[in-house]
Amino acid sequence: MSETETPAPVSNFLRDIVSADLTSGKHKEIVTRFPPEPNGYLHIGHAKAICINFGLVQEFGGRCHLRYDDTNPAKEEQEYIDAIEADVRWLGFDWGKHLYHASDYFEQLYQWAEHLIEKGMAYVDDQTPDEMRLNRGTLTEGGKPSPFRDRAVAENLDLFRRMKAGEFPNGARTLRAKIDMASGNINLRDPVLYRIIHTPHPRTGTTWCIFPMYDYAHGQSDALEHITHSLCTLEYDDHRPLYDWLLEHLPVPARPRQYEFARLNITYTILSKRHLTQFVRDGHVDGWDDPRMPTIAGMRRRGIPPEAIREFVKRAGVARANSVVDMAMFDAAVRDHLNKSASRYMGVLKPLKVVIENYPEGSSEELDAVNNPEDPAAGSRKVPFSRELYIEQDDFMENPPKKFFRLSPGTEVRLRYAYFITCRQAIKDAAGNVIELRCTYDPATKGGNAPDGRKVKATMHWVSATHAVNAEVRLYSTLFNRPDPGADGDPVKDLNPASLDVIEAKLEPALAARNGKDTVQFERLGYFVRDSKAKGLVFNRTVGLRDSFAKAT
Repeated sequence: MSETETPAPVSNFLRDIVSADLTSGKHKEIVTRFPPEPNGYLHIGHAKAICINFGLVQEFGGRCHLRYDDTNPAKEEQEYIDAIEADVRWLGFDWGKHLYHASDYFEQLYQWAEHLIEKGMAYVDDQTPDEMRLNRGTLTEGGKPSPFRDRAVAENLDLFRRMKAGEFPNGARTLRAKIDMASGNINLRDPVLYRIIHTPHPRTGTTWCIFPMYDYAHGQSDALEHITHSLCTLEYDDHRPLYDWLLEHLPVPARPRQYEFARLNITYTILSKRHLTQFVRDGHVDGWDDPRMPTIAGMRRRGIPPEAIREFVKRAGVARANSVVDMAMFDAAVRDHLNKSASRYMGVLKPLKVVIENYPEGSSEELDAVNNPEDPAAGSRKVPFSRELYIEQDDFMENPPKKFFRLSPGTEVRLRYAYFITCRQAIKDAAGNVIELRCTYDPATKGGNAPDGRKVKATMHWVSATHAVNAEVRLYSTLFNRPDPGADGDPVKDLNPASLDVIEAKLEPALAARNGKDTVQFERLGYFVRDSKAKGLVFNRTVGLRDSFAKAT
């Protein structure tokens, strides 16, 4: 395949369904929707749904709607609405003029609810939530009919209209569909369609005090928007019979079809919005955009590019069966993208001072450094070099084992872009810790090559001590210390106490001059991004690099 050719889309069952529907003429164009509830920030699981819904439209034509499921005013906030729109756009998608809200259809949904009552297919129930739960039955036993199930149509209409008028308190009454209390599918055992919530709505104010349940608003909103393919995650598979029942018994203008795909599950990650809200509320993380959070906002702050998220979703695939994706796949997708796009710089996270004894005191020079070996167009920059440097503590061992080819007494290594140096002496403090190295350099090896052709087995990064800038670097690890957090019921106890390590690092001065939001590579260490909220010079680690020596040992 030539560089100008576009790779073929990865086939999956949803793509095959859409392709077949268009080929057969069942639909002239496809219309999908992404329907988030504005009660929290979007996470990587939502990113999969976004990529699927918008991606199918990008490939086959048509349109994808952004529709807020704003049916519970007690939990909805404008902050979440703003964050959702920012996240979708950041991922690379746009809904154009097709922004909708379930609340746009409140009047029509109400009229259709009265239609069900008039047809004897819905009734007002006075049972408490606990009574309804008890009488609903179990997976093996059918439910018990409500004592109010056989109310007359006129009485149900009167009570429902009084519910709408605000005569009754929260929880006093509900409107339920009259389907089958003995059904093997619990979702068909007279599901609740409306409940009373005396809370002002962000868009409709106090106009409404009864609000539709998601299962009722979902399908009818799809129908009003002429959605062709309503794509949901697998937990809605058992809800599809109710989705179809409502469409069948209401005078809707279209008959959308619901399809279910497996949700995204990743090791060391929890995607339950309830738990994520708890972590934020209880201060276990620094807000919804904490870089340890699996939210899109958190990933953006951690420096993960949208292209990497889209690629990860593609690699994870679209299937009908639930599975768990290893976090390593996500990290690999991030590394693969950043390896091509990120500019290289040098920084030292655990500084060990090096004095080059035969380098002239008070002197310094500027050396050429490549910005990105994967992208010649990225050019080069100047890096200052002086007599006193910093290297990583991990790059020196006084008594090294086999396969350790970095600096040790008597060994010669290459300093990236600079010279060959040889360690002559290690200076220790009173406790026996190495605090400084005395080395010599070979002036003939400028640029990192020896004219006599001799080779060294290690190339190390460094920064000039004279020119280095101090920076706070935040090293993020997984938020949880086990691959299946919450498996025992309480994910809080699985939180990783070592998920954040804050250190003081030494960086080359060019990093202080960078004000951009792009992620960069600290050579040999990993990818880092300037923190978007912190004051001063603060970098967050996006993802580390593989360490061949650490892996071997």
